[in-house]
Amino acid sequence: MSLFRAVYTSRPFGFDDAILNGILMEARRANDRDGLTGALICRGDIYIQWLEGPEAQVRNTLARIKRDDRHLEMTLHVEEPASERMFGKWAMLHDPAASWIWSQEEVADGAVERATPEELIAFFMPLRGVSSSHEPA
Repeated sequence: MSLFRAVYTSRPFGFDDAILNGILMEARRANDRDGLTGALICRGDIYIQWLEGPEAQVRNTLARIKRDDRHLEMTLHVEEPASERMFGKWAMLHDPAASWIWSQEEVADGAVERATPEELIAFFMPLRGVSSSHEPA
């Protein structure tokens, strides 16, 4: 089984805590079932998600997300083979977008459209050391 990773961005539709909790619960259940791991950086104006696992399952999950009306303007930025998992202990790590990603003003000014794959991947680097014991149930 070859390992594959993808990073996409989307704009939330109707973002609030209940919607986010629903997304996280569904993602963790589906990812456990499909052998996927990853991380979601989010706030009211942006989702940035890292998915990794078997290529067919990653692509199926991306297709499902693209059909999900809670995500608008989904853009796939990275899709490539991976040598190892970055978030192997996480069905889906959640991190509210903190200071290391763009400000809301930068997002509104087109930062997502100008982003390089390397820039998006770098946003996830601070999350690599987070212990799986911090994931909410």
